[in-house]
Amino acid sequence: MLAGFTPFANGPEDTPDEILSRIGSGHFTLTGGNWDAVSEAAKDLVSKMLHVDPHQRLTAMQVLKHPWIVQRDKLSSSQLQHQDAKLVKGAMAATYSALKSSQPTPELKPIESSFLAQRRVKKLPSTSL
Repeated sequence: MLAGFTPFANGPEDTPDEILSRIGSGHFTLTGGNWDAVSEAAKDLVSKMLHVDPHQRLTAMQVLKHPWIVQRDKLSSSQLQHQDAKLVKGAMAATYSALKSSQPTPELKPIESSFLAQRRVKKLPSTSL
């Protein structure tokens, strides 16, 4: 939203594999185009929120304490240059399509069929009647 396009898809021509590869590797750029008008504090926040390692990624509480959020009343009110709406929509559609097609919906089974539940049943002491 800061630059007017998604961080991992550059346009509608991106394939799901390209997008998922960028997401998985954490490969994105915050330079060029509208990113040149975005503050360093905002870029720092975006980079830390998108870190591929969840242990190094900011928590919601850390995001709320980030200087760019804390000092939001001092932010510039300048607007981004006009982006081609079709390009942005295409990049968003490509990203959602890649995410949707990447992982099949898991099949949910009764809790009793889970490995953990079966192991617990085996550990229960048997009683005679």
